[in-house]
Amino acid sequence: MSTTVRAALFTSVGEPPAIGEVLLPDPGPGQVRVRLAAAGVCHSDLSLSDGTLPQTMPAVLGHEGAGTVEAVGEGVASASPGDRVVLNWAPACRACWFCANGEPYLCERSGEAARTPYAALPDGTPVHAGLGTAAFAEATNVPENALVPLPDDVDPGAAALLGCAVLTGWGAVANSAGVRAGTSAAVIGLGGVGLAALQAARIAGADPVIAVDVSPAKEDLARGLGATHFVAAGDAAAKEVRGLTGGRGVDHAFEVVGSSAAIRSAWSMTRRGGTTTVVGVGSKDDRVSFSALELFHFARTLRGCVYGSSDPARDVPALAGLVRDGSLDLASMVTDEIGLDGLPGAFLRMREGRGGRSLVRFGP
Repeated sequence: MSTTVRAALFTSVGEPPAIGEVLLPDPGPGQVRVRLAAAGVCHSDLSLSDGTLPQTMPAVLGHEGAGTVEAVGEGVASASPGDRVVLNWAPACRACWFCANGEPYLCERSGEAARTPYAALPDGTPVHAGLGTAAFAEATNVPENALVPLPDDVDPGAAALLGCAVLTGWGAVANSAGVRAGTSAAVIGLGGVGLAALQAARIAGADPVIAVDVSPAKEDLARGLGATHFVAAGDAAAKEVRGLTGGRGVDHAFEVVGSSAAIRSAWSMTRRGGTTTVVGVGSKDDRVSFSALELFHFARTLRGCVYGSSDPARDVPALAGLVRDGSLDLASMVTDEIGLDGLPGAFLRMREGRGGRSLVRFGP
């Protein structure tokens, strides 16, 4: 049997989604059906839709979601109908080499659910799930290990952001870079992930915390979430950041845009011996170059960061605690609340660099 659900369907590269119906089968062995409460609109969804990241189509995108377990398949032991959960788009198998060596965010099998159809169109055409989650729909089927329990006292709407933006941004600061109190930090790119990284730097006790973005309209939001300074992105940004840090540059620069220009800017605003962390997802054709001399002379560390080097089973409960005690402000990161019909506008805002996170709300 199958259930009909409304979903945002992406049928070709570069085209906006069409809102229609997909047929969702009953959960199979090891699978769980989740009724979505909310889904965040992430820049990675834009990258999947425009071909920057590979995606078999037709597909339902959306990988940042929270909701309630509706049904479970055979053999599911860790979830029951009625459980409140956050979706994990990179579920760890806990058995491969990376998982066994403490790097579940690099799990060899995390992408399996994205490679096979998860639903169908009314005419029988197979539909794929973006990053294995397909959260831009009223309900979705995911593997059992793609669920993280959500505490009862955390709003499931805002909690959708925990599934990607916050885990990635906070994790980049806390897990990947290990920012400590008293160090300086700059965050380049103030979308959802960048705003999470900004808050994480403030929570860690970094000072100064410098926000960098192409849009001056984001300054008030950045300062409200913990930035001590705001710098307009561009050719002069690195020089201005160095001027705010005694001419040295910051201890930690976080690139959360996904472009070679932003990476070079982050690198240039990092002090000698500091660390540049690349969080944004860029194109494979967008090359970044460094001279052999500068790599030696600046003694900087350049590192990539996948999913905030996080383990959602460990980190989501910790983040929920920060939400409860008021340290982490999820609501202010959401600048637009929409329904499924508002997704084309949300994608346009991302292309133009406007706003923070758009959040799709389902139901009443």
